[in-house]
Amino acid sequence: MNYQYLNSPVGRLRLVSDGASLIAIEFENQQNSIREGAERVDAVLTACRDQLKEYFAGTRRRFDIPLAPSGTAFQKSVWQALSGIPYGQLRSYRDIAEILNKSRAVRAVGAANGRNRLPIVVPCHRVIGSDGSLTGFAGGLDAKRALLKLEGAIQ
Repeated sequence: MNYQYLNSPVGRLRLVSDGASLIAIEFENQQNSIREGAERVDAVLTACRDQLKEYFAGTRRRFDIPLAPSGTAFQKSVWQALSGIPYGQLRSYRDIAEILNKSRAVRAVGAANGRNRLPIVVPCHRVIGSDGSLTGFAGGLDAKRALLKLEGAIQ
């Protein structure tokens, strides 16, 4: 595993790759669940760092980084649906469940959303409660609010 750190407007991020794909983005407040390897930069981490800097500068809306999410088939389908949420737009957990033709799986969608290891790049921050409330986020609600403000999704 390779990793490097990026100071961002939402705190220090730990970018993790297997050398071929990005496998995680961790916020400073998260417990590291990935075994640490030698801190060294690879092409995937460089691309991720550069694209995240562009995103935070407001000049990038989509990411083009090879990803290797680890999860169940259902989790991966949720994460794929998250990747389809356009920049600056919001969806509810119910919306995602309906996209997947599993309208009764709202809680399962929420659980899968919470297990997304690639936040920001796989935009789980764009998912809100059905009542319009901001809900849990790995980086905390302040980070979620900041990302949504950056994208113009909220004031």
